[in-house]
Amino acid sequence: MTKRIHHVLTYDAPLDAVAAMLLDPAFRDQVCQRQHVLSHSVQVEETPAGTQVRVQRVQAASGIPSFAAKFVGDRIDIVQTETWQDARADYTVSIPGKPGQITGVAELAESAGVTTETVTLDVKVSIPLVGGKIEGLVHDLLVKALRTENTVGTDYLASRPV
Repeated sequence: MTKRIHHVLTYDAPLDAVAAMLLDPAFRDQVCQRQHVLSHSVQVEETPAGTQVRVQRVQAASGIPSFAAKFVGDRIDIVQTETWQDARADYTVSIPGKPGQITGVAELAESAGVTTETVTLDVKVSIPLVGGKIEGLVHDLLVKALRTENTVGTDYLASRPV
């Protein structure tokens, strides 16, 4: 079974400002800091496929249910990769060494100076019996991370001249 995330982030800024923010390593650093990760690294580079943003972060696994804790341990390594071409990105999130995959797209659209980022991801965890429960947990963690990104992004854009 696969769990789908469809989340819309709204920014009171033009598309080009939001696109520039999403490619700014300083913005990605701020998001990781607000998420209280244990450690992180951010890389932004031009590739033949587009501009690739890679965020690797380590989060404490405190507070997760016991059925999931035995699979992830006391910390979770997460690698998020977005490959942007214009206003669209192919999006993957992986947890190295753990069964499962998270893939999808992010798309930007502007209307009357307001930009929306629509993120659609499919979460699949291949663990018999508890895979569906872990998919639900991952879904909730990713939505929480997107909400934090939206909050940081709103502050980031407000602090810059348009």
